[in-house]
Amino acid sequence: MDIADLAAVAIDEVTRFGPQFADVRAVDDESESVDVRDGRVERVSRSASRGVGIRVLVGGAWGFAATADHDGGAVRDAARLAVELARASGRVAHEPIRLDDSPPCRGDYVTPHEIDPLEMPVAEKADHLLAATAAARGVPGVSFVEASTDGWRRRTVYRSSDGAAIEQTVLHAGGGLVAYAVGGGESQRRSYPTAFRGQFASGGWEAVLALDLPGHAAATGREAVALLAAPDLPSRAETTIVLDSSQLAMQIHESIGHPLELDRILGMEQAYAGGSFVRVDDRDRLRYASPIVSITADATTPGALGTFGFDDEGVRAGRAPLISDGVLVGFLSNRETAAAVGLESNGTARADSWGSIPLVRMNNVSLAPGTDDAAGLAEIVAATDDGFLLCTNRSWSIDDRRTNFQFACEAAYEISAGSLGRLYRNPTYAGRTLDFWRSCDALGGRSDWRVWSVPICGKGQPSQLARVGHGAPTGRFRAAVGIR
Repeated sequence: MDIADLAAVAIDEVTRFGPQFADVRAVDDESESVDVRDGRVERVSRSASRGVGIRVLVGGAWGFAATADHDGGAVRDAARLAVELARASGRVAHEPIRLDDSPPCRGDYVTPHEIDPLEMPVAEKADHLLAATAAARGVPGVSFVEASTDGWRRRTVYRSSDGAAIEQTVLHAGGGLVAYAVGGGESQRRSYPTAFRGQFASGGWEAVLALDLPGHAAATGREAVALLAAPDLPSRAETTIVLDSSQLAMQIHESIGHPLELDRILGMEQAYAGGSFVRVDDRDRLRYASPIVSITADATTPGALGTFGFDDEGVRAGRAPLISDGVLVGFLSNRETAAAVGLESNGTARADSWGSIPLVRMNNVSLAPGTDDAAGLAEIVAATDDGFLLCTNRSWSIDDRRTNFQFACEAAYEISAGSLGRLYRNPTYAGRTLDFWRSCDALGGRSDWRVWSVPICGKGQPSQLARVGHGAPTGRFRAAVGIR
């Protein structure tokens, strides 16, 4: 059966039982990864998965069941099981679940692309990566080089009992390179264009070619070698720091995106990575950041990793302000959490497969650029008397209320009298979320702004992975540095 047929069988069966609400996601997932190290291909992995997930609201309680069996009988059995589970859940004392008034959507969406990443020959992908590692290996002092590319294609057919009918195909692709220098009991790495397998976009193989991994490989190798000889970043209890846009994207992810997920705020999702210090009544009251900071969730950002046509509850993609001029004005919500606080879903319900129930997930949570369109990293450094520039995330840690954080980066540079100076290795910085964001006093402009990807955002129990995006310029803050 095609997944459209699976969805039709499932919604027909489940609506026979007269639920308050039911929806069905039939999903066809495919992915491919290629990894190379130095001059050889280390791994080629291709996977495919197809199935249907059925969610039912009966007696104010959810039931969910899924199957990878493509037989109509198995799909009907899963539909009946979802109803039985909802009825069983409804017998347990709880606050009845309500959904918001989001209208049912009908429509189609396909990610704009030129070359389907799953149709690109593996040999051509490998040749591209091998050319990049060869260029970096030509730098004296480089110990080894790794490069990789990943592509995903997901086709979803969505149907609901209130008449929604959606077909959507989302394509993601990207890649990256990491050069390592090892010696003297120390290992240093430099990543291009960013860490954690690189930079990803919604689109096709052309997104990988646009990164020009071979053209940036030698410079990346030279930076890794330079880090090996650099001193560790010294400690300061508080200083001025400038974050490049890729690191600022990770800061947004951990200390704004996750704390503003409404299921965390309501205490519905705490098992995997904790809750949030934010309260429901903080909306329109809490000064989250300085007045130059505005944050928007936008699932329509062209080419961003969190861009789609409809979320996994059938809500049409759109834009939703979260922080306006430093003040908290909104949350990331699905239909259930939005209804609980008298709002309407902003289309951020997503599941990582047909076999998972949708959760509140970030799409593209982005920081608006500063008002000076021409301002960028160079201009912000030139306007900084003393401090450090920190580049490219290496690791992160944040408490389960999203209050206290510490990040490690790949490289840092001293800033003195408006100029970049000495290179430092193993840089870290730490702070408290509200203090940090309220200290923001400079942002790069439109020409400095770039959308970055987070391809492995984890949430839920059992854990689900999501691919999200964050737009950010260069930013300047106050924080502690050199924390060990």
